[in-house]
Amino acid sequence: MALQLWETLKEAVVAYTGLSPATFFTLLALILALYYVVSGLFPSSDHRPAAPRDFEPQMEPLRPPVQIGEVTEEELRAYDGSDPEKPLLMAIKGQIYDVTQSRAFYGPGGPYALFAGKDASRALAKMSFEEKDLSGDISGLGPFELEALQDWEYKFTGKYVTVGTVKKTVPVTEPESTGEASESTLHDAESSKPTEAGPSESAAVKNDETPSKIDADKE
Repeated sequence: MALQLWETLKEAVVAYTGLSPATFFTLLALILALYYVVSGLFPSSDHRPAAPRDFEPQMEPLRPPVQIGEVTEEELRAYDGSDPEKPLLMAIKGQIYDVTQSRAFYGPGGPYALFAGKDASRALAKMSFEEKDLSGDISGLGPFELEALQDWEYKFTGKYVTVGTVKKTVPVTEPESTGEASESTLHDAESSKPTEAGPSESAAVKNDETPSKIDADKE
């Protein structure tokens, strides 16, 4: 049975290639040897040697978010990423978010680093990178800008943890003087003035009495 298959194979080689069986198998062996030589010169990516474990970059685990409560804008600036021991924070509409996990974007050197440590509501709404827009003041914004800010807020709420709020500063104004104080001051000033009619009337009475006294002396 095996001999019959071998004879059939030789006849097929001669019929399809026109070569003798010995020549055909010799060429086949050379092709296989050449393939193994060439494949050995270009190793595949699956067989690359593994890098030593000592040189593998080790990522430090992220610290859990810490609640900081209510802080002022000045205190929030301390969390701009300049201190690696502190979390990376930024605020939108007074809500402070921990964006430490996105340090590549909001940390030093990142494309949005100028937003870190600030309430960047106005800048995000206007998609502005100007220093004057790095503020939580959203007054005067148009409907499209407010809608864009709302999208940012939804994104941050779903991705980051809220850790505090920005304390709103109320401007201190001097109390206005009341009308009663002005009237009392005016009344005191008027009462301190001498009576204008007093001296004139006394002089007139004195003048009237003087002639009578002269007539009595004459008599």
